Amino acid sequence: MAGDWYVFIAAGIAVGVYVYAAIFWCILRYRRRRGEPERFERNTPLELTYVIVPFLIVAGLFAKTLAVELPVDRVAARPQQKIGVVAFRWSWQFKYGATNVTSIGTPRHPPTLYLPLGRLIEFDLTTADVNHSFWVPAFLFKRDAIPGMTNVFDVTPNRLGTFRGRCAQYCGLDHAFMTFVVKVVPPYAFDRFIASNGSLTP
Repeated sequence: MAGDWYVFIAAGIAVGVYVYAAIFWCILRYRRRRGEPERFERNTPLELTYVIVPFLIVAGLFAKTLAVELPVDRVAARPQQKIGVVAFRWSWQFKYGATNVTSIGTPRHPPTLYLPLGRLIEFDLTTADVNHSFWVPAFLFKRDAIPGMTNVFDVTPNRLGTFRGRCAQYCGLDHAFMTFVVKVVPPYAFDRFIASNGSLTP
């Protein structure tokens, strides 16, 4: 997905360079001189160009965005693991499917979310109060928690390690402390964690 950002950056730079070049050209070409300034009133090809070209740029960027977002928003019918996420001021609760394993944190003691490497995981994201946002920068993924809604998305962790997560939506006094830890562990360690009802941490 980083490549898609490069497309947007390149398009923005190209448009910016063209606009500023046109501004400076007009300043130099049509600067005030003695006598009647030079004018022109109609230029149909130019008018069509500055209508059609921006339309094509916007249409192209829209198509590029849609092509990236559709796979991200698509949810698999048969996930290998389900995790319920409840955001609240100012921490998180993680519930592992139909098991009794639940992790809940506080602003000063963030919870840990354990994920099995290589497994397709469905998240059901809700909020107990105001808007929050589930964000794990290392996953290049963020999804809002909106009151009255359940946002469903899936993720397949592809590397072991410990990663930071946080709320990316300002939600009040302790927003800065609304963090959590993500630990991606081998599948056997995750299964042991679930089988022990969360008593044996991976």
